[in-house]
Amino acid sequence: RRWIGPLIVGWVLALIAWQATLVATPRLLMTAALHRLGKLGGSNRFMFGPLPTAQARTVVRPSPDLAYASCPYDLSKGPLLIEIAPVPAPYWSLSVFDSRTNVAFVRNNRDSGGRPIRVVLARAGQAVPRGMEVVRPEGARGVALLRILIEHRDAFPAIDKARRASFCRTL
Repeated sequence: RRWIGPLIVGWVLALIAWQATLVATPRLLMTAALHRLGKLGGSNRFMFGPLPTAQARTVVRPSPDLAYASCPYDLSKGPLLIEIAPVPAPYWSLSVFDSRTNVAFVRNNRDSGGRPIRVVLARAGQAVPRGMEVVRPEGARGVALLRILIEHRDAFPAIDKARRASFCRTL
C-alpha cells in the first residue's frame, strides 16, 4: 500500500514528461533545421543545393533522385512572396512547413497545370496584395522546400538553370 502513492506520482510525472516531449520535439527539430539552413544563406531567399550524395544531410535523408531548394522564412520581417518557375522535369513540388513542422501548403506541377506557382506567406494582420493566394502558417518561422525529380543526372544542368528562376522574397 505504501508504494501506491509514489507509483501514482511517478506515473503522472512520466505522462507530463511524455506530453512535454510530444509538444516540444517538432519545434526543436524545426529550430535546428532553420539554424542549419540559416548558416548556408540566411532567410527569405532560396538556397539551391547540388544533387544529394550519400553524405548530404542538409535535408534529412535526402533522396538521390531529387534536387532541392530551400527557403527558410521569417515572417516577422513582413509577408513573403514565393514563386516557383516550371522546370523541365516530370515532377516538381513546393511544400511549406510551419514552425512546428506541420505542412502549411503543398502544390506540385500537376496541380498547377505546369504553370508557375505563386503564393504569399503572411501572418495574421499582415497586408498582402489583392488577388494573391495567401497561406497563413502557424508561427513566424519555417521553411519552404522545392523538390524536383531528376530522372537522369545528365539532365540536371538544364533543370538547375530553370529552377534558379524561382524565388522567395519579403514583400
